[in-house]
Amino acid sequence: MTAEDLQSGQIFLLDKPLDWTSFQAVNKLKYKLKNQFKELPKKFKIGHAGTLDPRATGLLIVCTGKFTKRIPEIQDAPKEYWAEIKIGVQTESYDTEKPEILQTDSSHITEEKIRETLTKFIGEIDQKPPVFSALKIDGKRAYDLARAGTEVEMKSRKTTIHYLNNIEINLPFVSFTVGCSKGTYIRSLAHDIGQDLGVGAYLTQLRRTKIGDYSVENAKPEYLENEFHFEDHKTI
Repeated sequence: MTAEDLQSGQIFLLDKPLDWTSFQAVNKLKYKLKNQFKELPKKFKIGHAGTLDPRATGLLIVCTGKFTKRIPEIQDAPKEYWAEIKIGVQTESYDTEKPEILQTDSSHITEEKIRETLTKFIGEIDQKPPVFSALKIDGKRAYDLARAGTEVEMKSRKTTIHYLNNIEINLPFVSFTVGCSKGTYIRSLAHDIGQDLGVGAYLTQLRRTKIGDYSVENAKPEYLENEFHFEDHKTI
């Protein structure tokens, strides 16, 4: 691979580690590419096709050069995640960023009830994004406003859950694979499942496994390691 190849357009599949922001992952790859290909211009085009929260792991697609024009197309593709939720307790962020609050007795919740509840969320649903999200409100990130203690009102939006399968129940934890449309927040899905059950729930683990035809199984973890050479990389 050459600097010219990178500017013509390449796609890299990353497996984003836990507690990294998507921005940090892209910057790590950009630094490595610019370090190896000195002839790359200062304003070398590179960007990711869909943010992953810091507390999530998995597939992050990065496009370079002319392929950055394909980012909207990739972002519009359906997504697949593996998720684990904990029922009977909530957090302000709907995930593990914030401490547990509002603990509720969930001993009466049966496996049958959980499976029945999950089926309610398949299809088109109304969903409110989490307050702790990267959405902009009056030009500011919602999570910045929330962390500053500002009251934020999130508007509902339509989203589609294509399927919920591979359900495993080990109370208080429930895990499943979810296929969904662009713009779905799995944290909000976890919260809404908890509200429907009447005992609360939050997202404890999240891993993005697919975006369209791209799979995390084909991601190269070495792209984010300290030493790696890109000569063998092939355009996807």
